[in-house]
Amino acid sequence: MSLIFNQEQRLLADTAREFLAARSPVAAQRRLRDEGAPLGFDAALWSEMVALGWSAIPFPEDFGGLDFGCQSLGPLFEQIGRNLSASPLLSSVVLSGSLLQLAGTPEQQQHWLPALIGGEQRLALAIDERGRHDPLATELRAERSEAGWRLSGAKLFVVDGVQADAYLVLARTAGQRGEAHGLSLLLVEAGAPGLTVAPAALIDSRNCARLQFDGVTVGADALVGELDNGLPALETALDRGRVCLAAELLGAAETLFATTLDYLKTRVQFDAPIGSFQALQHRAARLYVELALARSAVMAGLAALDDASLDAGERARLASLAKWKAGVAADKVSNEAVQMHGGIGVTDELDVGLYLKRIRVAQACLGDSDYHCQRYGAQA
Repeated sequence: MSLIFNQEQRLLADTAREFLAARSPVAAQRRLRDEGAPLGFDAALWSEMVALGWSAIPFPEDFGGLDFGCQSLGPLFEQIGRNLSASPLLSSVVLSGSLLQLAGTPEQQQHWLPALIGGEQRLALAIDERGRHDPLATELRAERSEAGWRLSGAKLFVVDGVQADAYLVLARTAGQRGEAHGLSLLLVEAGAPGLTVAPAALIDSRNCARLQFDGVTVGADALVGELDNGLPALETALDRGRVCLAAELLGAAETLFATTLDYLKTRVQFDAPIGSFQALQHRAARLYVELALARSAVMAGLAALDDASLDAGERARLASLAKWKAGVAADKVSNEAVQMHGGIGVTDELDVGLYLKRIRVAQACLGDSDYHCQRYGAQA
C-alpha cells in the first residue's frame, strides 16, 4: 500500500491546482452563494471539468472511462477542498457512477455510464431519511406492483439532488428499520408522477434536496443490484465517496491552516506579531501534527480503494479511519482558525467562515465522526 501519489496522480494534482485556482477560486464560490445559484455549482465549469477527463477517471475504458483507479480521484478532491469548488463530481460520478458500475445491469450501465462520464446526465444518491447518516435506518418502502415497484416515503440531504436527471434510491423491500437484509436500490427518473423535489438550505450554500415519494411507480427494470441485498454494493460506493470527502476535508483544512499561519505572522499586538507568542505557537504545532496524521489516514484510505488484496472489512475500516481522522483534524483547524483570527474570523469579510461552513457539512455527509468510530469498531 503506497502512501504517496504516483507520477500520474501528481500530474493530476498539478493540473487541478492550476485549473481551479484560475477558474474556480474561493471568490467564485462566494459569488455563487450571493447570487443564490439554484444548482449550487457553475454548469459551465462542470463542463470544463468533464472535458479535462475528471468524470472518466475511475471507470473502465469500455464505457469511455480512463481506468485510472479510484485513488486518482484523491488529488482532485484535495484541490477541490483547497478552493471550495462546487461540482457534482462526488454525487454523480463517485457515488452514483460507482453503484451502476458495481451493481447495474448491462443495459443500465450502457444507458447511464457514458452519459455520466460525458456530463450529459446527472444522477444523485438518495439514502438518508433523518438528520444523521445511517443507511440501516431506511424506512422508505418499495412494494411490488403490477408495473414493478411502488415507493412511498421521503429522503433528506440528497446531495446535488436539485435538477438531477434521476435518483438512485435506497428503499426497504423487506424487513424492518435497522436490518441489513431487505435493502434494495431503485433508479427513479426525475419527473416521475408522485415525486416531489424541494431544495434544502445548507450552511455551505451547496445543492441539496429533499425528496418526497407519494406512490411513485417504477418498472421492474429499475432495480439496481440484488433484491433485498443492495447494501454490499452501496457500502463499497459509499466508501469511495467517504474517502474522497476525506481528501476534500484535508485540502480545506490544510489551506485554512496556511491562511491562519499567515495571519499569525502579520497580525501585530503589543508591537509584536502574534505568531511570536508561545501559546499560539504550541496550538499551531498541534494542528500541524493533526494534519500530518490525517494525511496518512487519507492516503491509506485512497490506496485501499484499488487494493484487490484487501478484504471488504479492511477496506471499510480504512475508509472510516480516513473520514474520521480528516473530519477530526478539519474540526480542530477550523475552530482554531476562528479563535486565532479573533472577532474578524466570524465575519463574512474573510474566507475563514466559508471554509468553516463547508467543513461542517462535509463532516456530516456520509457519516460523522461518531458514525465512523462505531463503524470501525464493528468491522474489527
